[in-house]
Amino acid sequence: MPAPRVPAPPGRPIGSATRGTTNPNRLRRMDRWIAAAHAPALRRAEAPIAVDLGYGAAPWTAVELLGRLRTVRPDARVVGVEIDPDRVAAARPYRREGLDFAHGGFEVPLPDGARPALIRAANVLRQYDEDEVADVWRRLCARLAPGGLLVEGTCDEIGRRHVWVALTAHGPRTVTFAARLGSLDRPSDLAERLPKALIHRNVPGEPVHTFLRDFDRAWAAAAPYAALSARQRWIRSAEALRATGWPLVDGPRRWRQGEVTVSWEALAPRP
Repeated sequence: MPAPRVPAPPGRPIGSATRGTTNPNRLRRMDRWIAAAHAPALRRAEAPIAVDLGYGAAPWTAVELLGRLRTVRPDARVVGVEIDPDRVAAARPYRREGLDFAHGGFEVPLPDGARPALIRAANVLRQYDEDEVADVWRRLCARLAPGGLLVEGTCDEIGRRHVWVALTAHGPRTVTFAARLGSLDRPSDLAERLPKALIHRNVPGEPVHTFLRDFDRAWAAAAPYAALSARQRWIRSAEALRATGWPLVDGPRRWRQGEVTVSWEALAPRP
């Protein structure tokens, strides 16, 4: 268990360093979803600044995020923020127009007090205790520009399996499950990648456990579609989930990408 955290002294970043593990294309699934689901807000943003919070020992994810956001908003900017000053120094040779790196933590320092349209925090909160998550979410959401989005989640080392929560200034909105479908035996394989707010709630009686149970049942019932492809099996499973009342907020266009997004309220932990 991590050591208890105390407020950072004035001038010091808030939070703790991650292990720093990173790989090229690790966050492609999350980026692809952001570029699609958040595109209208990015196009409307007065200052399309995105923050890659806790990008790790190498700057690949920040570099890639810039390229993917610029397919939506050509003048998008990305700032990679790291609490480890050595990682910031190592990343600075990669700076270019629209891409910079800064030393900081959950306070999200940006020049001139700018507020980002997007904060992406991937594989950052795994080391924290569950009861710390809500405070971090509030702190990060308070830094967002109007209409901004916080995306916080976890993936495996090469980005085949990923689960993330999307939040606005009003709190968590959705949970997205995404996978390279050929790597799955069943949807509940994604349980090990649940974000910190949910991973300890995957037990009987909790909504996320019920959702994954029902997803597995729908996947089993859709087994005949595996002869067509894992994608078709996934799509049929998502259709069955919706038919049984789960509030999926996306549709076949995203399901074909190996994603399913469900309303946060349906999966929120019980008090």
